[in-house]
Amino acid sequence: MSETLANAGSQGKMPVLRAKGIWKSYGRVAALRGVDIEVYPGEVLGLVGDNGAGKSTLIKCLTGAEYPDSGTISFEGEEVVFHGPLHAHQVGIETVHQTLGVAPQLDIASNLYLGREIRKKGILGAGLRMLDLSSMRRQAAQKVADLGIITIQDMTQAVETLSGGQRQAVAVARAAAFGSKVLILDEPTAALGVRESGQVHKLIGALRDRGLPIIFISHNMPILWELADRIQILRLGRRVAVATPGTSTMEEVVALMTGAKTMQEE
Repeated sequence: MSETLANAGSQGKMPVLRAKGIWKSYGRVAALRGVDIEVYPGEVLGLVGDNGAGKSTLIKCLTGAEYPDSGTISFEGEEVVFHGPLHAHQVGIETVHQTLGVAPQLDIASNLYLGREIRKKGILGAGLRMLDLSSMRRQAAQKVADLGIITIQDMTQAVETLSGGQRQAVAVARAAAFGSKVLILDEPTAALGVRESGQVHKLIGALRDRGLPIIFISHNMPILWELADRIQILRLGRRVAVATPGTSTMEEVVALMTGAKTMQEE
């Protein structure tokens, strides 16, 4: 494995999002032990690790859902402290969690604008707080078209009537439409079939090609090898290596994840 440092493959670019020395404990349990992470423009950074490695805790710290005990987070070259997920959303960082966070009873447009609803102009919006559904549906259709998503087209369709892959596409589309700086995907295809997973993977590749940095958490090694530019490996709350699919094997990454191999043995 030729690349073991996070800067490998950066080609001199400044990371859009960087964390250094992140520690996070829950009581006596140390979930993160001085973790570093960087994601650069136009790359998919795979994030892998066994259960309990600290992946979800790291993502929560990066997006304001948790405050790290120590360490620093920088966004676009400036050190920042996110005061909750809304703060991260406001600067353009969006996360798609395994649970998706969609409202099944609402239509596609309402889900895309969930928390960002457009109100009617004048007294109807300001006083009666009425939503401008026609504008939301029109703009949602444009956003979906701009992302090249063809599996969801009728913005008035209730999300509960969609397939699993289509629901995932809605969640990713919402994050991509408003996550103008960084997109974080936590096991986005864990509950999907092969065909539906392929739709989401195609969308990830298209977003990467448009220059959007993506952190992609997955246990699916073949997909990581297909999509990721670099793969960061966590074990027991520490970063043990950063690999590239072109110079490393799946077996090496799995061995580092499980502790069967350490960097001292490389």
